[in-house]
Amino acid sequence: MAGSSYGKILTMTTWGESHGKALGVTVDGCPAGLPLSEGDIQAYLDRRRPGRGRFASKRAESDRVEILSGVFEGRTEGTPISMLVRNEDQRPRDYSAAEDVYRPGHADYTFDQKYGFRDYRGGGRSSGRETVGRVAAGAVAAKLLSELGVTVRAYTSRIGDIGISPERFDLSECEKNSLYMPDAEAALAAEEYLLRCMEEKDSAGGVVTCVMTGMPAGIGDPVFEKFSANLAKAVCSIGAVRGFEIGDGFYSASRCGSENNDVFRMRDGSVEKETNHAGGILGGITDGSDIIFRAYFKPTPSIGRPQRTVSRDGRETETETAGRHDPVIVPRAVVVVETMAAFAAADMLLLGMTARMDGIRRFYGHG
Repeated sequence: MAGSSYGKILTMTTWGESHGKALGVTVDGCPAGLPLSEGDIQAYLDRRRPGRGRFASKRAESDRVEILSGVFEGRTEGTPISMLVRNEDQRPRDYSAAEDVYRPGHADYTFDQKYGFRDYRGGGRSSGRETVGRVAAGAVAAKLLSELGVTVRAYTSRIGDIGISPERFDLSECEKNSLYMPDAEAALAAEEYLLRCMEEKDSAGGVVTCVMTGMPAGIGDPVFEKFSANLAKAVCSIGAVRGFEIGDGFYSASRCGSENNDVFRMRDGSVEKETNHAGGILGGITDGSDIIFRAYFKPTPSIGRPQRTVSRDGRETETETAGRHDPVIVPRAVVVVETMAAFAAADMLLLGMTARMDGIRRFYGHG
């Protein structure tokens, strides 16, 4: 199967299935000398793992990471970093009813059409559990970015039609509610909405907002390797993402240029913008301000109510999705968005090192 790798210089290749023996990732291109431990990776995986709170899948996985290669005495060696997370609570029997029918909203039909075969145990490679490898790889990238003063922070900004309020915005609230929303009042309303969805055997979608701070100006290329394009690919490759926007995004289409342009000014000898409608990217290149984007997630397709479908042999029938599923994927997807954005940014920073001759001269001591 092609298409399990991402990145140009800093690369990740994820592997494993939802109900196989394990999942993992190999990260290549990471510079030697980066301080790194399993604890650095585990902190991110703990935010993603199931079984936490009433709005998450009850699958009991510790998601304990093992670094198999590429790290020696607490530092990266410059060689491939291989990481493994074992599946501890597989229940493939929960999916026996899906062996011969196509579940609505899932990749069952399309996977079958492409390969003529599919792993029906929770979707195999199409499962949200595939993101374990992404998060582990992104944790390495986030550690690299921290060495350069770059931070990436994501949060839930909407569940269904319940959005956070700018007047009540408080990032510290994310750690106080199960939905990872920076607005206590909105979180309570969203929890009530989700409880109603669960009672009706239904699910919900939502929006994750991500802010990247400290990225220098001049990162990204103006044509096919735009920072925005690579960031979009990283985020849109997350299975449940159905929309992506940077800065004012779709709202920009309804505004005039005089309203949408960010005016430049000088401050303390440096160029800066008075506003940030562009979300930190101009012409595909970072402009030094915060990079702000949003990812829109569809409702979890696994719901408990009967749905019409067809079988592999063409019979019309009904199905109910069994197994343990999140009524909303958004809170657990926050860290997936965050780490994929970190990985894309770290890769683009490494790519940018060869953009100017003066930088190459300085690196090799001829500046």
